[in-house]
Formats: sequence, structure tokens, C-alpha cells
Amino acid sequence: MNYRRNHVVSFLAGAALPTLLLFLLASDRVSDQLAVVSGWGINNNSTGSSSPDDHHGLSTGAAAADQQPQEKFPGLAELLPKVAMEDRTIILTSVNEAWAAPGSFLDLYRDSFKKGEGIAHLLDHVLVVAVDPGGFRHCKAVHPYCYHLEVKNMNLSSAKSYMTKGYINLVWTKLFLQQRVLELGYNFLFTDCDMVLFRDPFRHINLYADMATSCNVYYNVGPPLASPLNTGFYYIKATNRSISMLRYWQEARLRFPKDHDQTVFDNIKDELVAKIHARIEPLNTVYFAGFCEYYDDFDKVVTMHATCCIGLDNKLHDLRHMAADWGNYTRLSPEARKKGGLKWTYPKTCRDSMGWRKPVKP
Repeated sequence: MNYRRNHVVSFLAGAALPTLLLFLLASDRVSDQLAVVSGWGINNNSTGSSSPDDHHGLSTGAAAADQQPQEKFPGLAELLPKVAMEDRTIILTSVNEAWAAPGSFLDLYRDSFKKGEGIAHLLDHVLVVAVDPGGFRHCKAVHPYCYHLEVKNMNLSSAKSYMTKGYINLVWTKLFLQQRVLELGYNFLFTDCDMVLFRDPFRHINLYADMATSCNVYYNVGPPLASPLNTGFYYIKATNRSISMLRYWQEARLRFPKDHDQTVFDNIKDELVAKIHARIEPLNTVYFAGFCEYYDDFDKVVTMHATCCIGLDNKLHDLRHMAADWGNYTRLSPEARKKGGLKWTYPKTCRDSMGWRKPVKP
């Protein structure tokens, strides 16, 4: 496959469905049209039951424009210290009802922490953002820390059509919540929920960078930012520069009104470096793999992301096979691992949905 010819297609496809489940809160430009209810919950017994103290809500209508930014995320400042690591880092992901339902992405995502190499403890630092009541209910049943953002008059339980006006508005809203997390002094690792983790990702992230982000395809030659970036997995450190970076990213939407956040970021990444002096590091797909590009190196892989794939069922089908492959690898003896020979199950269902050929490794 000619990656340079096709990387734009893979870049868009990688963000299509998982990104629309991102943190849905009306932006300043649409807050006059949408009413927002936000809440948070901590489940200490994983029963799924809730008490009046489990869910705090705030309805905003015409008065939304008069609110201070921090008031748009009620309960967030109180919840983050409960989730954060000692260095004030949290892991963020998001779901709707379909993605959080039993047997869907949230179960697969959480199970990967438990079956990964020494990463079960990281689950205590995952904050799941649910964008509808069903997603929040499912989350509360299985996970300690859930934050509820509901946009009224919009059905977010089912997928929005890719690149429609509604979709464009939805995928941009993640930046407002993320900016607030940074303003409160917390670093974050954002991950789409249509992925599995095998090893500690922080061991392979340069924590001195302002931002480290995954790629659909990683070019090991040429400028560092030549690779098509995928903002379905990225770490951002809480600094004044990173806050300015997110603001610049949001403002750039005016120049690219029909594009989603990932495309815009790829368009402005060099500007962020030149104007804000942002330190942005692309992550090698040898470690942070996806269906767009992956290698049969089980000794190095850290994450597997269902990129270059359309459809919840397609993603789940192939990602489950990948998780099973990891299980087969972990059951091998150290001697058998050294011999190698184990290969990932080719994500045929996903590739057929895109009409892709199997990539040829350089």
C-alpha cells in the first residue's frame, strides 16, 4: 500500500466513529441552542445502584452564556483528585450507551488493563465520560469513576453520520472539557474506548513533551511531524503552553469549518510548534499500534486501536480477536516467546468495511 497516497483516508477513518463519542458539552457557539446536564458519580461497590449523592446535575438554558467556564463542568474539580495519580495524571475515555453496554467496548477496554502486563492498577485512574444516561448507568455498574455529560434534545445513544454538521459539533466539544482539566492542574492521557492496552503506555511517552500523540502510520524518515497523527490517543501535560495549544486548536476551527478536530490538528501542528513552541511527539506504531499499521512484535506492543474501521460491530469483532491473540502470547513460556512466530489475527472484517488491502511493511 502506498501510505503517502492513502494516509489522508486512513487518518479520517481512524477518527470517524470513536471520536464522535468524545466529551459532549455544548460549545460557546451552540450553548444558546442546547441545554446541558452534567453530573458525576463514584461507584464503590460496582452494583450500579445510585443514591441522590451519586449524581449532581445542572441544567443550563438561556443563562448558559452567563456562566463562568468552570461552572459548565459541575463536580469535575471534586472528582479529579479521586482519580488522579500521584503526579496529577488521569486517563480519560468516553462512551455512549452502545459502547458501554455489557460485552461492548467498555468491558473489552477495562478487561485489557486486567490482562495486561502490570497495568491493572491504572484502572483506578481512568475517568469514563458518558454522554447519555444509558452510558452513565452502564459505566456505574462496572467502573468506580464515571462523569455524565448529557446534551438534551440530541440522541447520542446511536452513531451520528460521519462528517454531518451535528457530528462536526460533537467531536469538537472534547477540547473544552480537556482544557478545563489542564486549567485545574491535571495532566491527562486521552484514549478512545475502541482500543485495548497491553503494557504501561507511560513508559513509552516522553513526559517532557507538551503533547505525545499516536499516528495512523509512522514515518521513521523525514520531519518528526510528517506522520499522519491520530488524536484518538494522546497525552498532554498541564502547562500554560499546553493550555494555549488547546485554545489555538479551538480557534483554528474557524479556518476549517467543515473539518473535525483531528484534521484541523494535523493542519496546524507545524503552526503550534512555530508560534507557541509546542513540543509535540508522534508515537511509533511499533508500540502504539492500530489497524492502519501494526507489527507482529508482541514483545513491544503497548496498545491496539481499531482505526481504519467503520462500524461498531466490525471494530468489536476484530478487536476481540486481537485481545485473544494477546492472551495466547501471555500464555507462552519465556522460551516460546523468544522463538517468535506468533502473528496478529488480520482485521479482515474492518478492512473489508473500508475496502483496504493488507499493508506492506517497509
